[in-house]
Amino acid sequence: MVLFFVPMNLLFITQEDYLAGSSYSVSYLTRGLADRGHQVYLLAQEDSFLHGLVKDHSRVNFIPFTIRSRFDIDAMKYLRDIVLQYDIQVINAQSTKDRYITVLARWFFRLEVLIFHTRRQLPMSVGGFFQNLVYVHGTDRIIAVSQGIKDALLKKGIPSNHVEVLYNGLPSEKFVSPAIDKIVLKSRLGIRESLPVIGCIARRKHQDQLLRSLDLLKRPVCVVLVGLSEDDSYRSIIQSHQWPHQVIFVEGVTGAEALKYLQIFDLFVLCSTSEGLSQSLLEAMYARVPVIATRAAGNIDLIQSGENGLLFENNDLPGLAIQMDKLLTDQKLREHVMKGGFITASDTFSIERTIRSYESFFRSLLSSHESKRHVAKNSPAFPASSLD
Repeated sequence: MVLFFVPMNLLFITQEDYLAGSSYSVSYLTRGLADRGHQVYLLAQEDSFLHGLVKDHSRVNFIPFTIRSRFDIDAMKYLRDIVLQYDIQVINAQSTKDRYITVLARWFFRLEVLIFHTRRQLPMSVGGFFQNLVYVHGTDRIIAVSQGIKDALLKKGIPSNHVEVLYNGLPSEKFVSPAIDKIVLKSRLGIRESLPVIGCIARRKHQDQLLRSLDLLKRPVCVVLVGLSEDDSYRSIIQSHQWPHQVIFVEGVTGAEALKYLQIFDLFVLCSTSEGLSQSLLEAMYARVPVIATRAAGNIDLIQSGENGLLFENNDLPGLAIQMDKLLTDQKLREHVMKGGFITASDTFSIERTIRSYESFFRSLLSSHESKRHVAKNSPAFPASSLD
C-alpha cells in the first residue's frame, strides 16, 4: 500500500514579543513543519523579534498582524479573511490576545477551523465562567508545553482530557558554531583566575536566591548573570556581604551571543518557579554544562535529579548551596549528569521529536473533526445546508 503525504494548512498566531524563549520555540516549530511540506502561515507583529527569526525562511509565510485588544473586531475580520483565503485547517494561538481573537472570530463568523491554544508559562488568570468558556468551549484542545503546565491548568478547573502535553524542542544546529577562546572571554569579563563559574542566562527569574546562597558555599566562585542588569535590589545584596566571590552582570546580548557564555560555565543554575519548559536549561544541557534548577513547573519535566541535573526546593538556600557544592567537588557526579543532560536535550527534547508530535496531533484531531463533520452532513437530523 502506497501512502501519500497530504500537507496541512496551518496558521500560528502570536502578539507576544517579550519572551525570547517563546519566540524561538515558535520559530523552530513553524520552520520545521514548513520544511516537512505543510503550508505554514505565521501572524505576528511586523517588527517583532519573531519576525526576525523567520524572515529568511522562504517556506514560512509571514503575515504582519497587530491586535489592539482582546475584542478587536477588525482583527477578527482580518483573521476570518486569512482563514478563508488560505483554506486554513488549524489555528494555533500562543498568547492572551490571540486566544480571545481566534475563538471569537470562529464563533462570530462560524469558521470551519480547529483552534488550539498553547500555554508556555504557568497560568495566572485562567478560571471563572467567561475564561473557561473561551479556553475550554472555544478551543479544540489546549497544548501545554510540559506536564507541570498541565497540572497547573487542571488546578484552575480545565478538564484533563482537554489538555495535551507537547514538549518544546531544541534544534542541534543552534550549537553549530566555532568554539570560543575561553581564556579571552574570562579575561574580558574580569573573572579571577581559577574561580569556578556559576552562570545563568535568563531575564529576571529569582536570581536573588542564587546570590543569597553564596554565603553558604564552601569555596569562592564567580557568578555570571547573562541577560540581566544590576539593579538596586541586586546591588543591595552584593554590597551587604564581604564575599570572596565575584558577581558579573552581562546585559544587552543576543540569543546567539548568550550561548557563547555556556562555554565558560562550570554550572548552570536556574531559580525560576514559572517555567513552562526552559529553553535555557535545555541549551545548557545540550552544551554539557551541569544544571541545577528549582523543583517547580516544567523544570520537573526536564530534570531527573541525580541523573541529568539536580533540583532544589524554592527558597531553600542551604539546599541550593549543597547542590552547587556537590557538582563543583564530585567529578563522578558531574560527568554523570553532564552525559544525562546531553541525552535529554539532544534526544528526548529534540526539535525533530517536537515537530513529529505536533504533526501527528494536528492530523489526529483533523481526522476526527472531518469524520464528525461527514456524519453530521449525512444525518437526517442535520441537513447539509445548516453546516455549509
